[in-house]
Amino acid sequence: MTIHTMMDNMTYPVILTLMVPKETKSYRHVYFICFLALYVLILSINIRLVMVIVMEKALHEPMYIFLGHLCVNGIYGASGFYPKMLFDLISDSYVISSNMCTLQTFVIYSSLLSEITILTVMAYDRYVAICKPLDYHSKLSKNTCVKLVLLSLLVSNSLSVASVLLSKLRPFCKYHIDKLYCDNWSIVKLSCASNFVNNVLGYAMAVLFLSFIIFIIVSYFKLISACKASLENRKKFWQTCLPHIFSLINFTVAYLFDIMYSRYGANDIPESLRNFLALELVIVPPVFNPLIYGLNIRAVRKRVFTSCVASRVNVSQTIKT
Repeated sequence: MTIHTMMDNMTYPVILTLMVPKETKSYRHVYFICFLALYVLILSINIRLVMVIVMEKALHEPMYIFLGHLCVNGIYGASGFYPKMLFDLISDSYVISSNMCTLQTFVIYSSLLSEITILTVMAYDRYVAICKPLDYHSKLSKNTCVKLVLLSLLVSNSLSVASVLLSKLRPFCKYHIDKLYCDNWSIVKLSCASNFVNNVLGYAMAVLFLSFIIFIIVSYFKLISACKASLENRKKFWQTCLPHIFSLINFTVAYLFDIMYSRYGANDIPESLRNFLALELVIVPPVFNPLIYGLNIRAVRKRVFTSCVASRVNVSQTIKT
């Protein structure tokens, strides 16, 4: 691979083709309505939860700050997929430039990495809240919360930039991505050059992901042992930790599905299953995270319900006047 070839990839972006959804000619508008409804749902529930957290002073606590960041990250990641998919469906043209493909990969994967880092931070928050309640406000002050959020953004974006650049600087010898959107491994497979460096970085990121999971599991073992001795701790665990566990399982399953599809996907797998594996990552976490927390945490559920009722009352009074 020469410097000239790498510069050509950067300066003269090629056009790549994406997978065309099955029976697009017959159901293109149905697909468009479904994806639009999903995107509107993701935006509405995540923005609603973020607004409640920002406006309610009672929710200006570390756990809810991290939850707000999780919702913003869900909006960010979804916006890397849905607008492009909607445009493809309405124009019936499933192509993308290499530069836009790189941008979409960066947005989706930085969102993915940011989610696992913030879930790790939330596990630490619950560990301190339940196991060391007297030190909670000293260890998780507002400045510390901001630093942890910025650290999660720094880690996720740095790894994503490194991964995407390594893929971008490879010469293309193929021009079709067998997926509904761009991802890093799909771009790597477009090149005929050696993918040794990309594999090393991929394994390093997998080790980092595994270390986060191990940290979360260890923290929860300590949480469970602390809950055995106290009824109050058990209540805290069921109210605040259970949604976190659901979100972690939800994210891990989606991530594993994506790895299975990207690394080991084959043409002998039915197209409907391949599409499900591909879309799991961009549909399930941003939809279910706010719903899981909104329905399970009483403080959030109560204030979301109150704000919805208040907004409806205001609208009805405006109509009457």
